[in-house]
Amino acid sequence: MTENLLLGFSAFGDPMVWLSLILGALAGYLIGAIPGIGPSLGVALIIPFTYGLDPLVSIVGLVSLYAAAEYGGAITAILINTPGGSAAVATAWDGYPLSQQGRAGEALMVSIVTSGIGIFVSGLFLLFTAVPLSEFALRFGPGEYFALALVGLSLVVGLSEGSIVKGALAMGIGLAVASVGLDTQTGVPRFAVTTEFFEGIPIVPVLLGLYALSEVLFMIEEGATAKVKSAPVGGFRSWNWKGLWPLKGVILQSSVLGYVIGVIPGAGASVASFIAYAVAKRTSKHPEKFGKGSIEGVAASETANNAAVSGALAPLLALGIPGSATTAVMIGALMIHGIQPGPLLFTRNPEIPYAIFVSLWIGVPIMIFIGLAGARGWVKVADIPRPAIAAIVSAISLVGAYSSEGGMFPVYVMTAFGILGYLLRKLQIPLAPVILALVLGDLMETNFRRALITSQGSLDIFYTSPLTLGLLLIAALAFVLPAIGFVRRRGRPAPVADEVASS
Repeated sequence: MTENLLLGFSAFGDPMVWLSLILGALAGYLIGAIPGIGPSLGVALIIPFTYGLDPLVSIVGLVSLYAAAEYGGAITAILINTPGGSAAVATAWDGYPLSQQGRAGEALMVSIVTSGIGIFVSGLFLLFTAVPLSEFALRFGPGEYFALALVGLSLVVGLSEGSIVKGALAMGIGLAVASVGLDTQTGVPRFAVTTEFFEGIPIVPVLLGLYALSEVLFMIEEGATAKVKSAPVGGFRSWNWKGLWPLKGVILQSSVLGYVIGVIPGAGASVASFIAYAVAKRTSKHPEKFGKGSIEGVAASETANNAAVSGALAPLLALGIPGSATTAVMIGALMIHGIQPGPLLFTRNPEIPYAIFVSLWIGVPIMIFIGLAGARGWVKVADIPRPAIAAIVSAISLVGAYSSEGGMFPVYVMTAFGILGYLLRKLQIPLAPVILALVLGDLMETNFRRALITSQGSLDIFYTSPLTLGLLLIAALAFVLPAIGFVRRRGRPAPVADEVASS
């Protein structure tokens, strides 16, 4: 581990890695501060610009952007009560009341610093858990890998916001898209109406369509929205670093909660921030202040949603399973550069994961400096007219799709999936299961067929191995338990107040 850590630090001897880290942080703050964009869309938009770069430089920049964008949503949440993303909703509950009390600068500084601490602490957790996890996964055979991919899909569906049925439908769409192309074992075309589909559906246009183009369509539908006047940014001089000491307990527990929740595929930063906020309120000496302007609430939410970044990277690097929608997009970036995430990554390309570990630590002071230096200016990003943002995102998406393969086919794919993404979002069907199923579908199918070949067609291979059987049981429970809860909720009689209101 020490040798590999030195390898990770040595990567920063390249000025391009430093430049990528800084530019990624700047882009992340910019993207995070624009309501409705978020880290998933930000990473998807930047991927096309990394084609000609060294893989290490590209990945460090994307991780830096991911972490900074996860924080950037707190800026508008605090100053104009408009979270840049769902992970910053809990931050707005106390951040905006603080800004109305003339303590916006204090809330911003606490959110920026605790976000950095959350990333740093969770980065240590990532180092000491991802490596043993990958070493354990090296023992996996095709049966275990099939079961593992199934667990990843089941957890994502089970934890999808809203209806589990819609989550399962989204997963089915992703698996259907993943099946297009030449069969890797027989060479028979599957659903390939033209030769362009023989290599499957290209992932970059799919990502740009589902996330970027669908968002553009929503912007066009909404039209130009009125600007929201932000609260004056004051309170910088009245706050000092000693103000962090009373928050040490909240920061530590939120770092742990954020990392652990982030490891669970599909949970993500939003779930982490809500749970950490609830725990902080329950354990606080002054729970009555929560929702009315509590610094503890801001610290809990921002520490947890940034700690979840490292948590989401753990299954990505160690197992090849995305821990969030953003890491699913990052899998596409890794594959574009010829890097296969999973346990073999630590033996074949150790410089990649260890450079990521180091970048999380080195990037903290850079992110804090950029955040504090530009705190007064980042909120102005929210004043950019929506039509202008739609035009910029459209242009970047079209250029990115065209340059991915140097032709119009990816542009057509992006357009089709943009319309599909728009329709899915209108129907409140989540996009994350589509992407995760697209990424994990090939892994699941390939290892299922390999397992059957190994066992000469016998299904015994899936229940004679205790590990495979255990993973399959976890996957079954992840599907069944949310379904049972859904049926029970549907079966409950409506409250009297609801019946009166409906009548």
